[in-house]
Amino acid sequence: MDRLMGIFSKSFMVVGGAALLLLVLLATANVGLRFFHAPYSGTYELVSFLGALVTAGALAHTQRRKDHIVVDILSEKFPPGVKRFLDAVNYAATSLLFGVIAWQVWVWGEKIKIGGELSETLKISYYPFVYAVAAGFGLLALVLLVDLLKTMVRSEVPR
Repeated sequence: MDRLMGIFSKSFMVVGGAALLLLVLLATANVGLRFFHAPYSGTYELVSFLGALVTAGALAHTQRRKDHIVVDILSEKFPPGVKRFLDAVNYAATSLLFGVIAWQVWVWGEKIKIGGELSETLKISYYPFVYAVAAGFGLLALVLLVDLLKTMVRSEVPR
């Protein structure tokens, strides 16, 4: 399961990285075009959509690498068994939280799809990007679930 999560999280990270590259190129090109008084219309919309992909793509892989900020001022003083218990509770709660977030974002995407909502300038459908964000949160929830299982099986505290 851990290997599968690695494949999915790296795939999402690659998509997020490609979106970041496109975002930077688009923003840079638009600045250059503004110099000639010919900015690309719809840049704001595209940058927003690409920014959502960048964020959604990075969530799970960042968790797998444990690159999120960890505040352990109090927990570092606890014995290893207590740390493991607290980590397990944390992983369970955050997995549940991000699972619910993924589900609700997906439901929101369904509403947008049914409503046929489009971006104002370029008339691009919002829902594929909303689904991508939901998938990113869902994958994060699964990675946290795997972390919970690892914490319950191992005797050492993962960091």
